[in-house]
Amino acid sequence: MTAGSRHQVKLRRLKGELQRGFTLLASMAADWYDGSRLKIAPSDRQTMTEALLPKHIFRSTFAALAISFVLCLSAYAAEPAKPPEGFTVLFNGRDFSGWHGMGHFDLRKLAALSDDERAKKRAEDMQDLKQHWKIENGELVNDGKGVYMTTDKDYGDMEFLIEYKLIPKGDSGIYLRGTPQVQVWDFNEEAGYWKHGADKGSGGLWNNSPESPGKFPLVFADRPIGFWNSFRIRQLGDKTTVWLNDKLVVDSVPLENYYEKSQPLFAKGPIQLQTHGNEVRWRNIAIREISSHEANALLRGNNDPEGFVKVFNGQDFTGWTGPVENYEVKDGSIVCKPGLGGTIHTKDEYDDFIVRLEFKLPPAGNNGLAIRYSGSGEPAYTGMCELQVLDTEHPSYAKIDPRQAHGSAYGMVPAHRGYLRPTGQWNYEQATVKGSKVKVELNGVTILDADLAKVTEFMANTPHPGKDRKSGYFGLAGHSDPVEFRNIAIKRLNSSK
Repeated sequence: MTAGSRHQVKLRRLKGELQRGFTLLASMAADWYDGSRLKIAPSDRQTMTEALLPKHIFRSTFAALAISFVLCLSAYAAEPAKPPEGFTVLFNGRDFSGWHGMGHFDLRKLAALSDDERAKKRAEDMQDLKQHWKIENGELVNDGKGVYMTTDKDYGDMEFLIEYKLIPKGDSGIYLRGTPQVQVWDFNEEAGYWKHGADKGSGGLWNNSPESPGKFPLVFADRPIGFWNSFRIRQLGDKTTVWLNDKLVVDSVPLENYYEKSQPLFAKGPIQLQTHGNEVRWRNIAIREISSHEANALLRGNNDPEGFVKVFNGQDFTGWTGPVENYEVKDGSIVCKPGLGGTIHTKDEYDDFIVRLEFKLPPAGNNGLAIRYSGSGEPAYTGMCELQVLDTEHPSYAKIDPRQAHGSAYGMVPAHRGYLRPTGQWNYEQATVKGSKVKVELNGVTILDADLAKVTEFMANTPHPGKDRKSGYFGLAGHSDPVEFRNIAIKRLNSSK
């Protein structure tokens, strides 16, 4: 063989080595890109190098760079991806810090345990967790059994990011505020879950009542089994919004209280990753707690929907009447002057309507929303009702009748408690009045849904002669405390007035 021929052979060999290097790099990079992270433990890198690559590949400078690149990727596999701005990493990719074990367990029963009983349960659950959960290549891996991976911290309004990967017949879910669940499952017919609705895909609030909105996803958004999927979940009050792989699958739907359907979702609770019979992998877990200011803006939206009319201009009492001298406009808000009060009300009357507003309570603050007010007397009795505005959890009110709590139809129907923001923060409230029914949503949670026509028992046996009124004014029933109101808008539900 001539020198020229030997040179050509070497060139062909080098070209082949380069092609193999490119193929290896492209394959591994593609595997990284589509979400299936390389599973190369540090101890296995040498074995991988020797097994996957012919020794003579090192003659190629490019091939050596390819190997370096791949091993660098594997070195970072154990580290969670950097979350978006404002988010905090919840799983560090190395240990269970910030998490503990707890199965399907009513948070009210947990709160009822003594400190010693709770500590004992935590210790037992952690032993169980260590048997069925492990960390592999920066991923939380469960064998399908045992307690659920549970955050140490309880969360209220928040935005949550997480990725998951299933094997065939995988089935799991994400508990929000300790409540089931955002559904995760194998959507293929062979998995056997179609009878439960798996053909519609993951992301729905599967434990909500049959036929309720959000029980199944709006669109199918799952990636093939064995590929990584990504969730973005936002919880505002009891309203859950879910994006799966960047597609909206649940749009601001109340997550029902699984443990007691007649009660709203818990105000706060942990996030839990469910175990349900088959391996599931989780990674890139991060959270952003939503401030009350942002939550109010998100609940209301940037602009009030069509049909809402502002009834307070933020500057003066134009459109209002009554003892307005007992109130003042301060920083765009209506404020009852300390020691004064009385009911101020709109000059316009309303029959069926929706009112939305924000309010801020001082310590022990007391006021009320006058609904279908007659224009004289106490609105709780001469109007359809007074919806209580009260710093309910203040010690001064420890012994009040439940029908006096915030959001209640005063003296007639009690509202659910525990959903006010801390005293001094702005709360967002929406009340819907239709016929004899009144519904109150506080900070995104329905705390009252009552038909006053069915009320037959009254606090202190005091009758409410105005409760059957069909129309009246909307007002603020001041009780001497500087409660603040702003951004008051009303939408008529018919045009009779």
